[in-house]
Amino acid sequence: MASTAPRLLAAGGLALGLALGVALAPVLAQAPKAPPSEAATAMVGSWEFSNADRDKRCTITFATDAARRGMKVEFDKACPDVFPFIKEVVGWSIAEHDFLRLLDAKGAPVLEFSEVESGMYEAPKPGEGILFIQSAAAAGPAPRAAEEMAGEWDVVRGAGNPICRLTLATTPAGDQELALTVKPGCDQFVTRFAPKTWQMDRTEIVITGARGTSWRFTEGDTPTTWQRVPEGPEPFLLVKR
Repeated sequence: MASTAPRLLAAGGLALGLALGVALAPVLAQAPKAPPSEAATAMVGSWEFSNADRDKRCTITFATDAARRGMKVEFDKACPDVFPFIKEVVGWSIAEHDFLRLLDAKGAPVLEFSEVESGMYEAPKPGEGILFIQSAAAAGPAPRAAEEMAGEWDVVRGAGNPICRLTLATTPAGDQELALTVKPGCDQFVTRFAPKTWQMDRTEIVITGARGTSWRFTEGDTPTTWQRVPEGPEPFLLVKR
């Protein structure tokens, strides 16, 4: 009989442990998860995902909901075409020292971004150069395509009437320059400059004259009104017709 006592005690202990496990399971299942970190919460929402020149870009959206690995991340429909490796990404995380990681199905980082300034993260990617995740405020206006800017424009000096009309074409006229036509009857201010070519330099229209000097214009209050920079004592505008 003495030899059966330890077995009875062991069996009783096992039964008690199982009973306690069953009883505590609902409580453990309902235990609150640790809240996301402050750094993770700050990333919630949509950001621009781009290369350095921003001629390849799409939208990435972060959430703090659980994903297959890390937290939930979504890309817009254009992303896989612009950046094929995006198909590997199933989640994201904020690591030590606030490194932002995009994770694959095994939890390994596809990309690891470091914060270079408020609202801007960068990561190197072989074959792609430096990639960026930026807030709208950090990214600023998106580069404009030459095809979008082509057409007829009035040159307006001060608050008066147009002093010249230009046609910006998409016909190549050099390495990066495009053809430009000056309509007859322009003011001497324009004819002395003698516009010859134009191009888009990220977010600016650049018109180059016969002597190699240039006028630069940046978008104003509307997409059809562009202000010369730097500003002079009076406004000097390009206004699309």
